[in-house]
Amino acid sequence: MNQQTRLFLLFAWLMVAVLLWMEWGKERAAKLAPPPVTPAAQVVPQVVPGALPAVAPTSAATPAAAATAAPANAQASAAPVSVQVETDVLRVQLDGGSFRQVDLLQYPKTLGGNDPVRLFSADNADYYMAQSGWNGQGGSQAPNHAGFVADGGATQFKLAAGAATLDVPFTWTGANGVVIHRVVRFTRGSYAVDVRDSVTNGGGTPWQGYIYRQLVRVPPTLQTGMMHPESYSFVGATWSDGKHYERRPFKDYMDGGSVDQTIQGGWLAMPQHHFLSVWIPEADQQAKFSLSQNGPADSIAAMGPGFTVQAGQTVTTNARLWVGPKDVKALEALGVPGLDRVIDYSRWDWLAYLGTGLFWLLSKIHALFGNWGWSIIGLVFLLKLALFPLSNAQYKSTAQMRRVQPRMKALQERYGDDKQKLQMAMMELYKTEKINPIGGCLPIIPQTIIFMTLYWVLSESVELRHAPWMGWIHDLTARDPYFVLPILNAAIMFFTQHLTPPAPGMDPTQQKMMKAMPVIFGVILAFLPAGLVLYQVANGALGLIQQTYMLRKYADKPSPGTHEAKKK
Repeated sequence: MNQQTRLFLLFAWLMVAVLLWMEWGKERAAKLAPPPVTPAAQVVPQVVPGALPAVAPTSAATPAAAATAAPANAQASAAPVSVQVETDVLRVQLDGGSFRQVDLLQYPKTLGGNDPVRLFSADNADYYMAQSGWNGQGGSQAPNHAGFVADGGATQFKLAAGAATLDVPFTWTGANGVVIHRVVRFTRGSYAVDVRDSVTNGGGTPWQGYIYRQLVRVPPTLQTGMMHPESYSFVGATWSDGKHYERRPFKDYMDGGSVDQTIQGGWLAMPQHHFLSVWIPEADQQAKFSLSQNGPADSIAAMGPGFTVQAGQTVTTNARLWVGPKDVKALEALGVPGLDRVIDYSRWDWLAYLGTGLFWLLSKIHALFGNWGWSIIGLVFLLKLALFPLSNAQYKSTAQMRRVQPRMKALQERYGDDKQKLQMAMMELYKTEKINPIGGCLPIIPQTIIFMTLYWVLSESVELRHAPWMGWIHDLTARDPYFVLPILNAAIMFFTQHLTPPAPGMDPTQQKMMKAMPVIFGVILAFLPAGLVLYQVANGALGLIQQTYMLRKYADKPSPGTHEAKKK
């Protein structure tokens, strides 16, 4: 088997390994649809006075049952009345403590459609909410997330034309003279919602309690198959203290325990394909992060900070809720340490950092071209320049190997089945001709890593969602509808193979494998995102041009040892 054959087979093996790895990740992320339930509130764990919340054993009750078992020290109240809020980017239904429904007005479900993406929902199968409430300590009364009422009884709020913000006020009043005012602030053009609580103790004794903020979701049923890139995106809970990033998929939600980490600041999130929700507590306040599971619903909560409010005093606590797209620039603008990691390009940090770098470079190119398709082609040019020394060594080695093929065939005929002498003679030939036999394999590793990382970048980047390139490519994150790019990629591979014909003596099985490579890769790429196939086409076309030039430069020159061999 010659060097070029090994090169193609190694590349094919690595590519198949990558695709199998992605398929394995998809299967681990998939989960059966849960049985219909009526989700509502969850049990809030009890705490001891003066301490951060302690985690209680996980309840086996359904969310509906949990609603009837709210904390004993929470004031009973009538069912909360939902209010409707609309801004330029969000349409929200909330009841003070729960964001029951959120529509993302700037993101249609389908290309060209009118219905927006619904991220939060109170429906049984799609249950997904952000909630925030209080739990009293030492006998103090406090409202859970169902205990707030809208001030003034208003139920409709809309961001006025020209206004920068919209405040929606809620209140809870306790029998002990404690009043909690909550203001939910929406900002024009922003998916970050501020939730500010002020606790005023109008009674005669100290009040103790802590706030909790949680994300609760019935794990969604994921689309599977290579035609659905969303099936490869991480779906579950992620959290960070600003330095360390951790995650737990829904399928293995409680396998590692309930977490129970005391964190100052940080953030907790539930991401999915292109979109996510994130609670961001204040940076200088502590909370206990915990995972829990009630029936079909999984949750991640930040319990704390806790307060002791003396008579006549007021304390405040603030948090931000992001409910929207995985918009890199917008998330960076929040200024939260480590929040960039919530856009999950890989479970491995080093690949995630590479993905972040690739997207940064891609976005800079996009700033010049204004088109993500041409930006991908521009990225290929820059990567080709960066990898030029390695790819140059590859094509040079390939050209030199082609040049000495007649001499290698002569050695094979001379030594026959004496493998040891043949190997020694070939090594001497490589030394004489200054050929690096492994030079053609070196670029395969970085190219495969970049291909794998770019797949995650294209799958995760909401900026590319429904982004067109030209002509028939209307969505770079969907497959090529007419398979033009996969066919073009197969043709480029065929001509690349034609430049380096198989070595004399290659057995028929190897020749068939080599000839089948373009077809195999064409079929594989036919179901991957068009943006990724466009990257492969551009990369292959530039490689074909570079290889043609190197063949003319090196392969057509007579071998220095050829004349000597003829003289002998």
